[in-house]
Amino acid sequence: MINELFGKCKYILVESINNLKGSDKRKALAQIAKEIGKGGQSIVASQFKVSRDTIRKGTYELESGFKIVDAHNAKGRKKIEEKMPKLMDDIKDIVDSQSQTDPNFKTTRLFTRLTVKEIRKQLILQKGYTDEELPSNQTLNNKVNQLGYTLKKVQKVKPIKKIPETDKIFENIKKVRKNYGGKENTVIISIDAKDRVKIGDFSRGGKSRNKVKAVDHDFSSNYVTPFGILDLNNNNVAITLTQSKVTADFIVDTIEDYWINNYLNMKNTLVIHSDNGPENNSRRTQFIKRIMEFAVKYDITIVLAYYPPYHSKYNPIERVWGSLEKHWNGSTLDSLDVIYKFTQNMTWKGNQPSVRVAENSYDTGVTVGKDIMNIYETALYRAKEIGKWFVIIEPIKCNEVLNMVIKV
Repeated sequence: MINELFGKCKYILVESINNLKGSDKRKALAQIAKEIGKGGQSIVASQFKVSRDTIRKGTYELESGFKIVDAHNAKGRKKIEEKMPKLMDDIKDIVDSQSQTDPNFKTTRLFTRLTVKEIRKQLILQKGYTDEELPSNQTLNNKVNQLGYTLKKVQKVKPIKKIPETDKIFENIKKVRKNYGGKENTVIISIDAKDRVKIGDFSRGGKSRNKVKAVDHDFSSNYVTPFGILDLNNNNVAITLTQSKVTADFIVDTIEDYWINNYLNMKNTLVIHSDNGPENNSRRTQFIKRIMEFAVKYDITIVLAYYPPYHSKYNPIERVWGSLEKHWNGSTLDSLDVIYKFTQNMTWKGNQPSVRVAENSYDTGVTVGKDIMNIYETALYRAKEIGKWFVIIEPIKCNEVLNMVIKV
């Protein structure tokens, strides 16, 4: 019948109708069926490879003038989140401690070492799922991507080196998160300083929608260093901008300021994740002295849980720096005030950070003598084999040792 009506034009008609979508396609098919007359619905259904229900819907739309809304989202199986409400949180818990941001800050995506098969295995081992109840690997892969991770390996973010203790240090970090995470009396923070930012009319390789002119050469001795605290309890971010050196004293003063403003007399344990940098590592005598004094002053237990060397990009605060870099990319940061306002207006997890400018100037090279440091060491608990990367500081022991040093 279609051939008799349209001859060689049949294929043009079929292709044209198939290029239509939804209601438009249904009404066109219904019109053809109507013109054919008796048996038209069956003929059109056969020739255009559709069901007669589709043509009936089109007929209704033609005659009533009402468009039928396709509720495809209401069809099929329930989302896996409805069937297993804790699954997304469990995936995040497994993947999050082993993910890192792009070190060149070209994207806000997170990169992970874990394959979807390994995530499935860990869900069974750590979270008690059975293989039968878990969704397919393809669905797991979609959910991991939905959380903001990607599973493919990216060569440019692979660590340059790996020390023998690397795996044990990562296992320790997972254990720390498990033991301390979710406890009402505990605060977990991630700290680090961003690379220094030059103040001036420099392009920094960025792009802008506005016409902005920048100088040809980036020679400058005027810098600002952002230092950040990411609170893993609530995803709040506190950023301190300093034009001084980021020393051990600056770091402890900044942590103390955050504690006073957020948790004074409310919590008794503080877990600090950081890289093992020169000013805040557990062998830096002035840092250990100051952090012990901090523990005694506020009567809190402090846990120093460091990331292994060459793996600092796994530190969660690095993701904040990625967002900040993308936020002000393409803008000329020609004054401290401009940097302050850009930092204040960025968002992390939907919230703006608290930002302040440090006014104090800090001296470099402040150290504690070896004999005194040996006394301080008696108050510290260091983990076996990875003691450089995991230290527990308890206020009672620290108070005894600090008083002992005063008498020396």
